[in-house]
Amino acid sequence: MRNVGGEAVPAQNVLDIFVIGGGINGCGIARDAVGRGYSVALAEMDDFASGTSSRATKLIHGGLRYLEHYEFRLVRESLMEREVLWAMAPHIIWPMRFVLPFHKGGIRPAWLIRLGLFLYDHIGGRKLLPATRTLDMRRDPAAKPLKALFTKAFEYSDGWVDDARLVVLNAKDAALKGAQIMTRSRVVSADREGALWSVNVEDVSTGAITTFKARMLVNAAGPWVDVVLSNAVRKNKVHNVRLVQGSHIVVKKKFNDPRAYFFQNPDNRIIFAIPYETDFTLIGTTDNDFTGDPKTIQITEGEINYLCNAASEYFSEPVKPADVVWTYSGVRPLFDDGASKAQEATRDYVLKIDGGDGEAPLLNVFGGKLTTYRRLGEHALEKIAAAIGAKGNPWTAKSVLPGGDFPATGYEAEVAKLKSRYPFLAERYARRLVRLYGTLAASLLGSAGKTEDLGRHFGADLYEVEVQWLIGQEWARHAEDILWRRTKLGLTLTQAEADGLEDYMRETIRIVA
Repeated sequence: MRNVGGEAVPAQNVLDIFVIGGGINGCGIARDAVGRGYSVALAEMDDFASGTSSRATKLIHGGLRYLEHYEFRLVRESLMEREVLWAMAPHIIWPMRFVLPFHKGGIRPAWLIRLGLFLYDHIGGRKLLPATRTLDMRRDPAAKPLKALFTKAFEYSDGWVDDARLVVLNAKDAALKGAQIMTRSRVVSADREGALWSVNVEDVSTGAITTFKARMLVNAAGPWVDVVLSNAVRKNKVHNVRLVQGSHIVVKKKFNDPRAYFFQNPDNRIIFAIPYETDFTLIGTTDNDFTGDPKTIQITEGEINYLCNAASEYFSEPVKPADVVWTYSGVRPLFDDGASKAQEATRDYVLKIDGGDGEAPLLNVFGGKLTTYRRLGEHALEKIAAAIGAKGNPWTAKSVLPGGDFPATGYEAEVAKLKSRYPFLAERYARRLVRLYGTLAASLLGSAGKTEDLGRHFGADLYEVEVQWLIGQEWARHAEDILWRRTKLGLTLTQAEADGLEDYMRETIRIVA
């Protein structure tokens, strides 16, 4: 028994760790912790990855431009993580080559770019990813969509990730290992009661309040980390993070090459132009300080113009605001290091422990990026172990996420295997299923022998069998969860089709409940 505020609490009712935040850092920490034997609960006030974690440039990368700010530790750790994460989740992470066009009189001299790429190739333990090479743009197909003035380019390796799926698969694995995972559950208060935390969680749908007791609290609320501290924990105003808005635009496909482009802008910023969801090109990102409510963030007209103009400096066919078919904006919760410009603020993460000496400990997570989330989790577990005692050893480096139990280079073989088992699947549909679900695609399809067995058709290649899987296996509750986070089919479904999906999900979930 533990005594909390004069009331005896059975030890079996006390969690080791309560995590606030269902973004990549919160889900990554929960997964690592439960895999070591800690009892864990996690609460997310909305849907997984509904904030920053689904609104990035979707890269697993070392951060080539961070070398200019001397963030060598962050770059090295990021580079080392690329192939680790690729092996963990080869369905949702894959290598991508990036083309960096160069011309005389450009922002950065060729020798500086070569030096940066040499470091990029050699400080991160690259094994499977191909090395940098120089391209003659008078002959290489990568030059086709670009202006003629770019006669040389450098090509290097990084990785692509389906960011929202990375988050939900970490949450799914944590749940499979025994963690209590709750979406649409808002922490309304967290109070220290001696050596324990008393955490009140509101079900956003019903208003019901549930109280949890935990030995340690982890604040991984991303852009809301200071809000949690100010409103739920300390009840006084704090300022630890610098909120930086990053916006992206999506246009119809600008080029057929599978490679992405790295463009250098006259203002010393960079943007990427990346093949996206087969039929589109993703262009971003911006870097501007943000002072509003992260829930209300949206791209500005100035950002759209900036991205269009920046891309048009390189593409022979200009990118115009009228070409934009979708936009998204996110708020990066960067640790406030006092940098004068938003693009200069550190992308490294900072972990801070509050409490101890008989007082229930709190771990606050500031900053971070998709690429380093697993290492952030390991470092968080070191601090957790020091605060409440160690359980288990580091394990995630050799692990796989659900559906990722096939070789890093085995995607094509998995597609062929799925097509062989379900010959009625269209090629594009089979490829999408393997990209999202990996080896679990067959579990999703079950005993289906023909298209009609997949149930109601909602538009594009979205069928009832997949919707039911996402409701039952991945916490999807609204059409938006499926169309913009579990998949990106929102780019192709009509509004009427999306409304039909929402109606179906509302009725299905009501019946189940």
